[in-house]
Amino acid sequence: MTIRVLLADDQALLAGTFQLLIDSADDMEVVGIAGNGRAAVELARATKPDVVVMDIRMPGVDGLAATQEICADPALRETRVLILTTFELDEYVAQALRAGASGFLGKDVGPEELLRSIRAVAAGDALLSPTATRTLIARYLARPESRISAAESLEVLTAREREVVAMVAQGLSNEEIAEKMYVSPLTVRTHVQRAMSKLGVQNRAQLVVIAFQSGLVRVEPPREDGTRHLGSTR
Repeated sequence: MTIRVLLADDQALLAGTFQLLIDSADDMEVVGIAGNGRAAVELARATKPDVVVMDIRMPGVDGLAATQEICADPALRETRVLILTTFELDEYVAQALRAGASGFLGKDVGPEELLRSIRAVAAGDALLSPTATRTLIARYLARPESRISAAESLEVLTAREREVVAMVAQGLSNEEIAEKMYVSPLTVRTHVQRAMSKLGVQNRAQLVVIAFQSGLVRVEPPREDGTRHLGSTR
């Protein structure tokens, strides 16, 4: 099945390069290019893409506002948003995930990584790599002012479901979680879907938001080399 992609970026040269790359893939096609957030929303409603590759900084309506509008539209329930960002804009990552984005990439991403990412998001997975970008999520979602009661948010989950959510938040794929838990990837997917249903979220990325806000997953203290890692409190 062909993955239908909408590009939203005000840099025409970059958008054109992405279009050439995506159209060269056997399983993808670009259905439209938008130069700002308002055009992205309108084109998404007109074309019903599987994935919107969304820049953040655009004139007029920016990518964050456009993402929120797309993800809140019942007619676009099947459309996923993949945010393109830079480290200068990392403070917006949490806002993008809360708005419903399924993940984000740095603009310096390689061609094959971009294609793999689009496929992952189209399949319903949250895109939380590379590790450095995952750490940025942790930094902004683990702030004390954003935390909510773990008891209130996670008490509806079974212990097994909380364990799976914690591993999802650490960026593990279904296959990696299955290997750690000695179960099948299908069993992991079932746990993830049940957790999403119980918590009332639309995608895996929003599970990550809850995992950090509730304290289920935390940012470990900096190591000697200055890097930070994610840990589970389960």
